[in-house]
Formats: sequence, C-alpha cells, structure tokens
Amino acid sequence: MNRISVSSSNISSIGYDAETQTLEVEFHDGSIYQYYGVPQLEHAGLMNADSHGKYLDLYIKDKYRYQKIK
Repeated sequence: MNRISVSSSNISSIGYDAETQTLEVEFHDGSIYQYYGVPQLEHAGLMNADSHGKYLDLYIKDKYRYQKIK
C-alpha cells in the first residue's frame, strides 16, 4: 500500500485503500498497523487533522479492528 508522509511527532506515514477500507499507519519507531473497515471520511479527517496522532487516538484506535503488520 502506498503511504503519504505526514508531519507528526509519532506518525511517519499514512496510507488508505478505499476499496477494502483499510487504513495503514507507519510510526516513527518503524511499526506499521492496519485498521480495517475505516470509512473514507475517517481517513480524510485523519489526513486533514491539525494533529494526526490525536485524531488517530480519538477516532480510530480501539474503534476499528486492527493488526500490527510490522
């Protein structure tokens, strides 16, 4: 999945597959998580947020099924 680099203190890049509604987040420590069933509007909200990390914590983490892939 292609990811876009973001300016964040803990997130390195974010990718999204609209067809499968899979959000992929790479953190500065090198870990990568995929979140499943994430609506496109939620991805847009994350990408446009003033703080990507805060948005992820408030609206995505623990609200969607996820898996650490790296």
